[in-house]
Amino acid sequence: MDGGSGNASSGGAAVCCYYALLGVRKSASATDIRTAYRRLAMKWHPDRWASDPGAAGEAKRRFQRIQEAYSVLSDKGKKAMYDAGLFYPLDDDDQDFSDFMQEMLVMMDNVKNEKPDTLEDLQKMLADIVNGDGGDGVGGRVPPPPPDVARRTRVAPHPQPQQARR
Repeated sequence: MDGGSGNASSGGAAVCCYYALLGVRKSASATDIRTAYRRLAMKWHPDRWASDPGAAGEAKRRFQRIQEAYSVLSDKGKKAMYDAGLFYPLDDDDQDFSDFMQEMLVMMDNVKNEKPDTLEDLQKMLADIVNGDGGDGVGGRVPPPPPDVARRTRVAPHPQPQQARR
């Protein structure tokens, strides 16, 4: 792929997919992304096109888009946000939100890496809930209310008859 797929915008914003721009799959490794970037950067570097002024502008535009794609896909946090649809390269106003989302994605990755509960663990948790043990080792059920305490029942209010207005 030559990196020219998709529409270009005047500001260099990512109108097309960064993966398509670099010619890699979404599941590509960091090495694959770096290799594709280097290949395309060499192909479209503006210095290689300096002798052809007509193509130099197009080469510069493509080179900048290739750099933008690589800067996002090579950064783990930005890549995760981009994959989640939360990365907007020209939206500098939301830097605090961007930082917050990066932290959330890191925390979610950490949770994914924890050892999942086994079937036995889940059965024990269920037994603890049924038996009233909160898992703190104290155990026991909540005692029933004393017999002299009447149960409270909610009753809907009875509609009042409407009086005719004069």
